[in-house]
Amino acid sequence: MNHSILLDRTMSCTVIVGGFFGDEGKGKIVAHVAHEDSPTIISRGGVGPNAGHTVLVGDTEYGVRMVPSGFVYPDARLMIGSGVLVDPRVFLKEVDLVGVDDRIFVDGRCGIIEEEHIKRDRGSEHLKTKIGSTGTGCGPANADRVMRTSRQAKDVPELAKYITDVPLEVNTAIEKGETVLLEGTQGFGISLYYGTYPYVTSKDTSASQIAADNGVGPTRIDDVIVVFKAYPTRVGEGPFTTEMTMQKSHDLGIEEFGTVTRRQRRIGLWDGEMARYSAMINGATQAAITGIDRIDPACYGVTEYDRLTAKARDFITQAEKDIRAPVTLISTGPEMSQIIDLRKEL
Repeated sequence: MNHSILLDRTMSCTVIVGGFFGDEGKGKIVAHVAHEDSPTIISRGGVGPNAGHTVLVGDTEYGVRMVPSGFVYPDARLMIGSGVLVDPRVFLKEVDLVGVDDRIFVDGRCGIIEEEHIKRDRGSEHLKTKIGSTGTGCGPANADRVMRTSRQAKDVPELAKYITDVPLEVNTAIEKGETVLLEGTQGFGISLYYGTYPYVTSKDTSASQIAADNGVGPTRIDDVIVVFKAYPTRVGEGPFTTEMTMQKSHDLGIEEFGTVTRRQRRIGLWDGEMARYSAMINGATQAAITGIDRIDPACYGVTEYDRLTAKARDFITQAEKDIRAPVTLISTGPEMSQIIDLRKEL
């Protein structure tokens, strides 16, 4: 064996994905982990601009659909992996909005969403009414990609300055022992393969897919953090086993709207069975729980585990039994600093 080609095992590559139906608070978790772990690259996998991530920093709220939500960490280069669909109009607008023009890159093999994809998406009664599509053109664009008729990012002049080979960049960083974050979009429950078909998105959303979207092999993934919401939510049509009535969610003080569509989210109770299955397929090594302050409002803004109430700690204990992995990140409010980080205790 040629030991000179063995990798430095101090490398660190973490995948962060959603464990329920999306809107779990992945953006905040990615932003926190980035500030704590100082990655050199944060790269996006997932479908495309049909999923939004909201990040609250102080009094400023950012909603992004193409730019990785880890953009709030200023020292990382930002990338969009080859498995992701890119809408150049949305991409260029966001790059300008959040000021990352000098540090964001797109893989030249990304599929492109054209205006006619959006028209087909919004004009399809099946997608619009039965499935509850976001109307962003992702389904038709992925269909054309499968048929090998769509353009790629390298074919779009407006994107020329951003084009790179994302798998080469990411794997080179890993080999150098640098820290890399791979950021997923959507949630496990709307995976094309494992979700509530046909009420799903147009590709897989699991951790394996996010790694593949960025050209990272399974042996190079060190951690998979699956993000779960204490009260799961779902936007659009499809089964939702633990869904509560709108009146009950309002009585609990829970009312949410989608980042992309602004549609009111459906609210449900914790689903231990789904959490376990999701954690299994995603290969969760750790879990994050968001919205613990909704289990008990007394936990709002708490940053130390010992200050959580007994009710909240009991919830975390049960969640760990369901997930079969340690809960290492607990969000206690929307702001990036409102979090309990137990990862160092592992």
